[in-house]
Amino acid sequence: MPQEGVAHHILPTAATMAGVCITVVSIIKLTELSKSASTVIDDVLAVDGVLFLASSFLSYLSLRSESMATRLEHTADVLFLIGMLVMVVCAFLLVYALGY
Repeated sequence: MPQEGVAHHILPTAATMAGVCITVVSIIKLTELSKSASTVIDDVLAVDGVLFLASSFLSYLSLRSESMATRLEHTADVLFLIGMLVMVVCAFLLVYALGY
């Protein structure tokens, strides 16, 4: 069962993380990565941004809905955690591609 008020924390954080994904995609386009590594990381981060947007949308809906609030909040929480996991994997791929 989700904790009380988790949606209040997911909403702004997921929206911020969607912006971070878009920013990182832009930065990758400016760096000199190999074309294949750049394309894979870009695509995965674009999908990750959509996950974060879906998470923030569901979180917003859970705040507005009384009948399905718990279910929407739980789904938003799961999508947020998946998005964070994907972002960490992309960060490792990006560091490996840059050669640090």
